[in-house]
Amino acid sequence: MDKREPYFRQKAVSSMVSAVSEILADNQLSIYLYGSSVLNDFRLGWSDIDILVLTQKRISQNQAQELVTLRQKLLESEPENKYYRSFEGGMLTLTAFCSQKSDCVVYWGSSGQRITDTYSFDSFCMAELLQNGKLLYGQDIRSRLKMPEYRDFHADVRKHYESIRKYAQTTGRSIYSFGWLLDIARGIYTLRRETVISKTEAAQWALDNNLCPVSNALEVALRVRKNPTAYLNDEQILNYAETLGGEIQRFADVLEKELNAVSA
Repeated sequence: MDKREPYFRQKAVSSMVSAVSEILADNQLSIYLYGSSVLNDFRLGWSDIDILVLTQKRISQNQAQELVTLRQKLLESEPENKYYRSFEGGMLTLTAFCSQKSDCVVYWGSSGQRITDTYSFDSFCMAELLQNGKLLYGQDIRSRLKMPEYRDFHADVRKHYESIRKYAQTTGRSIYSFGWLLDIARGIYTLRRETVISKTEAAQWALDNNLCPVSNALEVALRVRKNPTAYLNDEQILNYAETLGGEIQRFADVLEKELNAVSA
């Protein structure tokens, strides 16, 4: 790892907070960092820098236009800082976030950015925000948010499970194919412990407790997850990634049993 990476990452977060707070200076905003960045599980080349911006006043169209292209503008101003590409999240009023009502929303995602009208969290993100989220700017308003109940976790794990059955029967020649195994491990952990931890921690927990019938695949997934840039062009790893479908489905069988046991 480049020794300058911690500096670049912190610089990117500080610059982003400064820029967002300047654009939304009159909106009484709160900016949070959550996800892998606060769970000590961020890995450049795999992870996102997840932020949530909640305002008291509605974001104007002019402000939204400035925000939607902010990632690119900051990257252009500091092209050597790769972390600007990693930012993802939503910006909207606290009222709309809580009520799920239509609002002016700025969304940044891995596939691009846009101005839209709704934005919501699943139970995993909400738990991460409430339990581990870091307030970067403004007043802490998390007391107005509701901690997910067990039924919320169960419903979202079920959705992940259904996606795994639908989309991970076959896998691509990419290191990100290993992510399905990490998702399964975290789903099992959440069902058993009723809380959320990082995917890396969950995968290690699953290995330590002999829960994965394809432990070799999960061990490789962990190695790749901990140092993704080292494996981006590793032919052996990429070839293996393309054959993971069956192993993912065998681990998904374990998750299915966990889901059904709770349902019963």
